[in-house]
Amino acid sequence: MFNVPLQFDLDLIRRYDRSGPRYTSYPSADRFLSNFPQAKAEAALANSNPVRDLSLYFHVPFCETLCFYCGCHRVPTRKRARGTAYVDVLVAELELVSAHLKRARHVRQLHLGGGTPTFLSDEDLARLMVETRRRFDIGADAQCGIEIDPRSVDAGRIAHLAEIGFNRLSMGVQDFDPEVQKAVNRVQSEQQTMEALAAARRAGFRSISVDLIYGLPYQDVARFATTLDKIVSSNPDRIAVYNYAHMPDRFPAQAAMPAEALPSPDTKLAILQHTIESLTAAGYVYIGMDHFARADDELALALQDGTLQRNFQGYSTHGDCDMLGFGVSSIGFVGDTFLQNLKGIDAWEQAVRAGQLPVQRGYVLSDDDRRCGYVIQELMCRGEVDASAFRRRFGEGFWEYFGHTRPALEQLAGDGLISLSPNGIQVMPRGRMLIRHVAMVFDSHLAHNRVAQYSKVI
Repeated sequence: MFNVPLQFDLDLIRRYDRSGPRYTSYPSADRFLSNFPQAKAEAALANSNPVRDLSLYFHVPFCETLCFYCGCHRVPTRKRARGTAYVDVLVAELELVSAHLKRARHVRQLHLGGGTPTFLSDEDLARLMVETRRRFDIGADAQCGIEIDPRSVDAGRIAHLAEIGFNRLSMGVQDFDPEVQKAVNRVQSEQQTMEALAAARRAGFRSISVDLIYGLPYQDVARFATTLDKIVSSNPDRIAVYNYAHMPDRFPAQAAMPAEALPSPDTKLAILQHTIESLTAAGYVYIGMDHFARADDELALALQDGTLQRNFQGYSTHGDCDMLGFGVSSIGFVGDTFLQNLKGIDAWEQAVRAGQLPVQRGYVLSDDDRRCGYVIQELMCRGEVDASAFRRRFGEGFWEYFGHTRPALEQLAGDGLISLSPNGIQVMPRGRMLIRHVAMVFDSHLAHNRVAQYSKVI
């Protein structure tokens, strides 16, 4: 487990801050293979462990307005009827996928992401939950989360979400500064956010999370600190502080923002340093990368007892489940197989209506993938690699298998990011901020001339 504090070494971060994967999966999703065979997708479901718990993810792509910074798969529209039609197909996909499983499986985690899941009406959200329960065993112990846009809900809607089974809620804020909000096309008042937070507490949500983004136009340390102070005063259970990656070639809407107003790399680092110092002083535990949690939150407890996991939702307490993805672009992981759905709504619907799994891309892990993925997960979630545990798991020596990584690791050790011994690897305080860089050493798929497609590691 992570038993070392975080040390923010500005000079070292500047030197090592390059592009790299976020490792919500290994290999990263850009390595998945196109035109994945239908037979392989069906076999992955049919041959999956019938007693292994499930994590369900539903992607709702619709947004009433387009936030310019967003890199998620989304569909801007104000036509609410599209949400009802979408849920119709989601229900059909639920039936299709569950028919390929050997038995009704127990669900430990369920999450609706987007897009904006609260674009869906109360009736459609309730229908989706009812239809999911008809096909899967969602017990009282399940974590059921949903992302909300505070501009699209009121206290009554939030209470309804709790009534139909949601017990975890996350909301995007990004920044309260009016000039920043206007530049990114997301005008959301402080009052709307605080009222949503208060309503969620009254409704009994077990966990409330707030998302912020640093690196947006017109941000500086003082402006972002004002937003941060207001969020901390509202005492959410978790706070995610994401680094904005400006890649207009990949995400054309980003070109609508004034590039000349983007903060400099040094300003971004100063914002991040102040954020970490402020949140830790306020009692939040640095989980890793962009995640912070209250010391009594399940995420912080998982970090301390060594059970923390990482998956497509980021850091999690339930990464040891098979994951099923529903809706356009969603990604699942079943057994040793990744499955990603079609990204076009029409193509996705056509496949489901034809009785075919709407899978476009996929990947089956190799023996090397399993070993590399295990090491990367250990580094990202526990800050160490135990050579004895590696031998017990894979039947071979860690240093024998990864001997080719030794020169790169020794360079990292020389800079104080990690320590090396015959017993394995330990991430040091300076290395916690650069954990993605450490993990990249073990990425067999990483072609160094392709790293520019990823965001910076800080």
